[in-house]
Amino acid sequence: MTNHDVISVLRTSGIEELVDQRQVILPQLAATGVERKVIQKKTGWRAIWGPADAKHIPDFIKNRFQNTPAMRRVSFPWPARFEMAVAWAFPISLIAALVVGLFWGQAVAAVIALVWGLSLAMFLGFPLYGRWLKTKKKRRGFILFDFGRVGLPWIVWGLFMLGCAAFAVGTGANTWGFFLRWGTVSVVVVFVLSIDLMGSTPVYKSGLHEERLLEVVLDESKCRGAGCCEQVCPANCFEVDRARHTATMPRAHACVQCGACIVQCPFDALCFKSPAGEIIPPETIRRFRLNMMGKRLVNVGDQRA
Repeated sequence: MTNHDVISVLRTSGIEELVDQRQVILPQLAATGVERKVIQKKTGWRAIWGPADAKHIPDFIKNRFQNTPAMRRVSFPWPARFEMAVAWAFPISLIAALVVGLFWGQAVAAVIALVWGLSLAMFLGFPLYGRWLKTKKKRRGFILFDFGRVGLPWIVWGLFMLGCAAFAVGTGANTWGFFLRWGTVSVVVVFVLSIDLMGSTPVYKSGLHEERLLEVVLDESKCRGAGCCEQVCPANCFEVDRARHTATMPRAHACVQCGACIVQCPFDALCFKSPAGEIIPPETIRRFRLNMMGKRLVNVGDQRA
């Protein structure tokens, strides 16, 4: 969602003729691409941020259109993890069945079971290893980059191969042929499932995006405690002292680098900082959106003029 999307709807839908007030509630997660001050300047409508999850809308209304920390925080509960596991497992299992069926027909059912088992284990077990995904160190490679220091895919693959070894010994199967086939299939499946695990969750920046390595920096000399950062942060990183008109980031470690706080701050007190010390100013974050590969190349400057 962009400024243009919101402005277009407010101007062309006829809503102004149906209501007396000029206040519009926007989804909190749209704060990375929609600037509240631009909406008000262009349309005269005052925008406020609703909850991150639609299930909190009734509580949001009862609370007189005020978000609580629980309403603002984005989570990854088990129903969402189950849906994501199915979304990964279904197409991958179909492709795997077609490929394996060409040269190893008797193993199709087992391969499908492997794909579904690993998908369910990886996503349903996310709370057990999720904290290990966060890393400030730049990782290179294909399988390890999503898993920080622990190399979880290799651990999963190793445990699976140990199970294969036990099965081969117990049944007297052709050990080398058995290992070669299952080793190849399992490596491919684990690689595909782990290629962008972070980007498959709402609580981490995509592992394919270099912005996962950036840090949000708060310039206290510019901060006036407006509280926009606190209102839009999906990880509740900020706390605002209304009496002293200052903001702090006591939970900066939980940041998901979405940039919403930078976009919304009216005093430009926030910016991104790279591991090399390079500063990415607020204007760049507002003017350029990420493309599918995580590069800020999508120019939306004309939507702000």
